[in-house]
Amino acid sequence: MTSRYPLFDRSQLTLLSLRDRRHDVHLADVVDVGKRPMAFDHPDLSAVAGAVRDARRRGAAVVLMMGAHVIKRGLSRYVIDLIRRGWVTLVATNGACSIHDYELARFGASTESVAAYIKQGQFGLWTESGELNEIVAQGDREGLGYGEALGRAVAGGGDDVYPHKDVSIFAAAYEAGVPATVHIGVGYDIIHEHPNFDGAAFGSASYRDFLIYARQAQNFEGGVVLCFGSAVMGPEIYLKALAMARNVAHQRGESITRLTSAVFDLVPLGGNLHAEAPKDSPEYYYRPFKTILVRTVADGGQSYYIRGDHQATLPALHAMLETDA
Repeated sequence: MTSRYPLFDRSQLTLLSLRDRRHDVHLADVVDVGKRPMAFDHPDLSAVAGAVRDARRRGAAVVLMMGAHVIKRGLSRYVIDLIRRGWVTLVATNGACSIHDYELARFGASTESVAAYIKQGQFGLWTESGELNEIVAQGDREGLGYGEALGRAVAGGGDDVYPHKDVSIFAAAYEAGVPATVHIGVGYDIIHEHPNFDGAAFGSASYRDFLIYARQAQNFEGGVVLCFGSAVMGPEIYLKALAMARNVAHQRGESITRLTSAVFDLVPLGGNLHAEAPKDSPEYYYRPFKTILVRTVADGGQSYYIRGDHQATLPALHAMLETDA
């Protein structure tokens, strides 16, 4: 039985090469580790760094959740260094992160102008970006998660195909044996427009990544969750995975309550950041606030809000970890 509603015929689409696209982010924009584009200080930053160090000493999980602007702000090398130095045990991303990472490794450039390309209906329809669809589908057939399939492809691909793999977070994670997971919403990402997109394969591969994340959540007692600029994916994936982990822990007579969470974002939050905002306040509907800063640490955890540009906050946290290691 098929749907009674007409479907869009993807065979009618015209795809162009990334070589024909104007890019907003280039290799020159990727910041070298040690360089800090913006000066930054925050009274709670040392506490967050201390929690990360303590978690790693005791073998607890440290999960870094991030939106695509971390990559677009040129911070891939910083995330890679955190992975290689063992500061994080999992990097959780959205689908846009995987696309920007792949395009940078493949072409040394990424990010198109939505305003320019939506006018002609060309937005997102670039041949080489769609190669990611084949990579994930093949990985799913082999039982891999989305992020693992991408990391394997870039890390194992030739320099002629991926001449800039050194800036790939997924390749670095794969080589280090650290999970880099991708949590998608079907229809959210440009590669979902392509004729070769397989919704079933992507759903399966991304769900596998969610289960990998949930397994990490079972090691959250004494651990740390860092959320950089993810207003929906980060808090929602974290919330469900933590519920699953706590469910199993409760059955075993254990608990997962001693957890440190930190949100890094630009949203101005006021008042008591350790209590839910009232429902008539816009802040109540900002998921990182009520989910990451309040509800999930209410039984013995601690939370911090670090407001600032990612180019300021992530290098500052990295420097503090390295200085006090």
